[in-house]
Amino acid sequence: MRKEWSIALFSVLVSSLVFTIGCRGGRELAPPKCDPAGSAQPPLAPTPPPLPAGFRTEDEKNTVDVFHRAAPSAVFVTQNQVVVDYMQGKAMEVPSGAGTGFVWDDDGHVVTNFHVVADARSVTVTLQDQKTYPATIVGTEPRRDIAVLHIEAPKAALRPVALPEQGAKLEVGQKVIAIGNPFGLDHTLTTGIISALGREVAGVGGVSIRDMIQTDAAINPGNSGGPLLDSSGRLIGMNTMIYSKSGSSAGIGFAVPIETIRRIVPQLVKNGRVEQVGFGIRIDPQQRIERHLGIAGVVVLGVGDGSPADRAGIRGLTQSTNGFTVGDVIVGFGGQAIKDYDDLYNALDGRKPGEHVKLELRRGDDTVEVAVDLVVVD
Repeated sequence: MRKEWSIALFSVLVSSLVFTIGCRGGRELAPPKCDPAGSAQPPLAPTPPPLPAGFRTEDEKNTVDVFHRAAPSAVFVTQNQVVVDYMQGKAMEVPSGAGTGFVWDDDGHVVTNFHVVADARSVTVTLQDQKTYPATIVGTEPRRDIAVLHIEAPKAALRPVALPEQGAKLEVGQKVIAIGNPFGLDHTLTTGIISALGREVAGVGGVSIRDMIQTDAAINPGNSGGPLLDSSGRLIGMNTMIYSKSGSSAGIGFAVPIETIRRIVPQLVKNGRVEQVGFGIRIDPQQRIERHLGIAGVVVLGVGDGSPADRAGIRGLTQSTNGFTVGDVIVGFGGQAIKDYDDLYNALDGRKPGEHVKLELRRGDDTVEVAVDLVVVD
């Protein structure tokens, strides 16, 4: 009995020894490799061959191609202001701000943001060939943060930006490419997607800018006014601002959409201003009466003689020895609720002369509906 037990113990010891040797590199009885727990592991996969030199993915090829085709359209815009040196008793012009713009046509018109050139004494534009030209401000639309400049440059040096087809639809998730020219350095490029459409942000012109494009493509400092392009290299917006807690380009970017640019820029080129439509009333954009009395809507201060508002019977303020009495308050326009001047301006924006629109008015304790024809106003 003792002899059988000894033989069994010897067999266990031999088996353990063989397994240990196998894990340490035995060539006959053990698996080729073991992990620390002693279990076998499969052999490593062979290393794939290196990619050929210059290899690019299809997305990279598209980005590079768009940049090479569109970068010549992006320009560097510098504004100068007058600084007085009281010690020497003289004034001089110095650069005070910079941004980006893009060539609109081969006649020398350049589009940028209004805030890039606001309060400028003079403006210069630098093209891709690094030649700088003095620019004149043709027209501005502060409420949409758009400005049009003009430079006397050779047509051969001008590369107008490509525009999409009229009415082309944008979609959330589609690729976008932002090109800028910050601080007069060489062009920069960032990519991303359309994160949202129809955003509303506060503009520099005192009213909100609606229908803005939101993108996660980084908008670097100095890129305001630069083109936002689709994957075919066509303009879909103008980079305008970022929202960032740190002030860096890591926040959310916004761009004025192409349809707004396409509507406003030709008017600025032709007339130096945007055609405004209305129906012949006087209002206070600062809404001092509304704030003082706690009124929601837009108070009609007065009505022009013979205007569409006059023909529709709209009433303005009436004065008496005791002060004034509020007449009509606009609370609806074309089916849209009007809570303030911002709502009324945006409801009128994009409308055309001759359109027939219904207004909803609050007159005392009553609500009245009238119809007016829109006309061009100063």
